[in-house]
Amino acid sequence: MVHIGNDWDELLKGEFDKEYYQKLRKFLASEYRSRTIYPSMYDIFNALKYTPYHEVRAVILGQDPYHGPGQAHGLSFSVQKGVPVPPSLNNIYQELEDDVGFHRPSHGCLTQWAQGGVLLLNTVLTVRAHAANSHRGMGWENFTDRVIDLLNERQEPMVFLLWGANARSKQKRITNPNHLVLTAPHPSPLSAYQGFFGCRHFSQCNAFLQEHGQQPIQWQLEE
Repeated sequence: MVHIGNDWDELLKGEFDKEYYQKLRKFLASEYRSRTIYPSMYDIFNALKYTPYHEVRAVILGQDPYHGPGQAHGLSFSVQKGVPVPPSLNNIYQELEDDVGFHRPSHGCLTQWAQGGVLLLNTVLTVRAHAANSHRGMGWENFTDRVIDLLNERQEPMVFLLWGANARSKQKRITNPNHLVLTAPHPSPLSAYQGFFGCRHFSQCNAFLQEHGQQPIQWQLEE
């Protein structure tokens, strides 16, 4: 049984018994046994572990985990310390510099954001080594849709940052007028110049939170 260790456990209690999740679980057991899968099975639910439901102030939706050795650790766009910063995250750092005067750290570990109220959720939570989207359509989308639906139901305002077509496809699930939805092209080198650069999502996010009596996100990362 999955144990997250905070209020997500109660909210998602029935989800792990559903038929789609039982099928997904069998598939993952076989995959982890027979192939190299990222992240480690102990890190799959880190986004939920680091950011309890009641503490979420912003959501950054990614696609699926990085598929290179040592990169993925269960948080969208984040890599473990000691691993080179991937191109998409480099572009996120660039936009942060331009938007809020961010000072680029020497690493790409975003755990501090997760612990500070930013849910760094991928829409698919596992991947085969060197095979992007290899676990797409196996059931994770049902699970992360449920997470998004639960967030949508919450009355305290939060900000959804949806970058790229995959993340933007979830926009229809966010119907609660209390929340702010910000959309832009994906920060990958292929599309960042088509509107991600200059989107100013980080300052907009904090302005919205402050307008609604909440603490802004501390975007600056420590070394």
